Amino acid sequence: MPDNSVLIVSATRSEARYVPAGARLLITGIGKVRASMVLARELAAGPPVTSVVSIGTAGALHDHHAGLFLPSAVIEHDISSAALRAMGYDMTDRWELPGGDGTVLASGDTFVADPAHRAVLAQQADLVDMEGCAIAHVSAEFGVGCRVVKVVTDSADEEAMQWPDLVDAAARRLGDWLDSEGLV
Repeated sequence: MPDNSVLIVSATRSEARYVPAGARLLITGIGKVRASMVLARELAAGPPVTSVVSIGTAGALHDHHAGLFLPSAVIEHDISSAALRAMGYDMTDRWELPGGDGTVLASGDTFVADPAHRAVLAQQADLVDMEGCAIAHVSAEFGVGCRVVKVVTDSADEEAMQWPDLVDAAARRLGDWLDSEGLV
């Protein structure tokens, strides 16, 4: 019997295509706002959740990154935290994730497909996606454990536009990982 207190979260159905049958699955839609809104609604109204496992794809910000990653930290890369802090506003733009592999995931609403943007992000992170920080933020606000699992599909450059052709292989790997972890 699947553990109904573990919530598997994915931005798209294509990334979650191979989530094992019976898993409690939430599809949020692409981007931080959609991910935040849908997850917050589920955590507030749905059956109790003890752990959120966010699965999906990511762009590699360094050429040597390929495969499956469990980031140790997620940062929000497209918010002006330093400027807001300078004006006296307390900003959280980094979430530490237990059980990670040491990688850092940069998360923001920009689909990164530009080598110049990739180079800037590579100074602070290993991978890039569009929902990770939202999932980590909402989970923290609700006091729910969170893990993020990402499979690299591209190099966050011009090749990123091929994502629709690459997502199925990544989704298989994510499904296999969930199966092997016994989370569902």
